[in-house]
Amino acid sequence: MPEPQQPQSPQPSQRSQLSQRPPQSPGDELSAPTSALSPVVPPVLAKVVRSGFVEGRHRGSLVVLGADGAVELALGEVTAPVFPRSSNKPMQAAGVLRAGLDLTGERLALAAASHSGEPFHRDLVRTMLDEYGLDPALLQCPPDLPLDPEERETYLASGAAPDRVTMNCSGKHTAMLAVCARRGWPLETYLDPDHPLQRTIHRVVEDAAGEPVAAVGTDGCGAPLMAVSLVGLARAFRSFVGAEPGSAERRVADAMRAHPEYVAGSRRADTWLMREVPGTLSKMGAEAVQAVALPDGRALAFKIEDGATRALGPVLARALTLLGIEGPVVERIGRAPLHGGGREVGEIRAAF
Repeated sequence: MPEPQQPQSPQPSQRSQLSQRPPQSPGDELSAPTSALSPVVPPVLAKVVRSGFVEGRHRGSLVVLGADGAVELALGEVTAPVFPRSSNKPMQAAGVLRAGLDLTGERLALAAASHSGEPFHRDLVRTMLDEYGLDPALLQCPPDLPLDPEERETYLASGAAPDRVTMNCSGKHTAMLAVCARRGWPLETYLDPDHPLQRTIHRVVEDAAGEPVAAVGTDGCGAPLMAVSLVGLARAFRSFVGAEPGSAERRVADAMRAHPEYVAGSRRADTWLMREVPGTLSKMGAEAVQAVALPDGRALAFKIEDGATRALGPVLARALTLLGIEGPVVERIGRAPLHGGGREVGEIRAAF
C-alpha cells in the first residue's frame, strides 16, 4: 500500500490567503455546491484507499490560526458561513452561564457535550434534572439511542428503548431548562430563537467568533443553530482558551478540559485529545465539523463537505501535525482502516 503523503509546512504566502481554490476539472461544474457553504469546489482533504486503489475522496475546507490569531493556512472556503453543529456547544454552555446558571465541573462539561450515552452520562443528566426539579418530559431533544456504537449494543441488549436522556445533547438541554427555571423564563419555548436564553447564546456566538451570525437554523436536537465561518469558529475556540479566568468562556473551556469524558465519551477523539495534550480544547460536530484550540492560542477548524465523519480522524490528525502535535494520541485519532473479508485492506488518509 502506498505510503501516505507527508505533510508540508505552510508557506509564508499562505498566512493571509483566505481561500485556496483548486482548478476545476471537466464536469466539476455539474457537482459544484450552490449553497453559501462553499460556492466553489473545495479541495480534497482525505482519500479512501482500498488495496492501493483510490476509490473515493472527501473534499472540505480547513483553516489554521497562529498564536497571534492570524491565518496560517487556509484550504477551501474558510470565510463562507457553515453550521458548526455541536462545535457550537461551548458557546451555548457559556450562554447558559451568562444567563445566570452556576454550573461547575462535570455538570458544566456535560452542558457542552455530545455525550456517548454511557451510564455515567445518563446518570448525571438525571441527577441534574432532579437537582433543578425538572421532569425529563420537559426535554425537547428527540428520544435516541447512545451515540457510541459499543454502548448502543449494550443498551439495546438490555431491552432499553430510545430515550431523551440518552440523546447525546441531553446535557445541553438540561442546562438550558435549568437556567430558564432559575430565571422564571418559559420552559415550553426554551428552543425558540426569540427566547431570552437563545438571544443570549446568539450574542455569545457573535462575541466569540468576532463576526455576525450569518444564518439561524435548527440543529438535530431541535436547538437553534448559528452559522459562522470556519475562521470565526477557530477564533471562537481560541477566545475561550485565552479568556480571563472566571469568565463564562474560560469556565467552560476549563471544565471541558478537566472532564473530557463528559464532553464526549470513553472511546472518542475529543476525549483522547483533551486528556493527552494538556490545555487543548476540542469539540466535533455533526456533518463532519471539528474545532480545536491549543493553550498557546493556535487553533484550527474544518468541515468535510459531504458530512462524512469517517474522514474526521485522518484530517484532524494531519492538521494537528501541522501544528506540531505528534505522538500516540495523534496516530490513534488518525487511524481509519478499511476492511475486506474480515481483514484490513486499506485506509482513509489525509490528502493535504
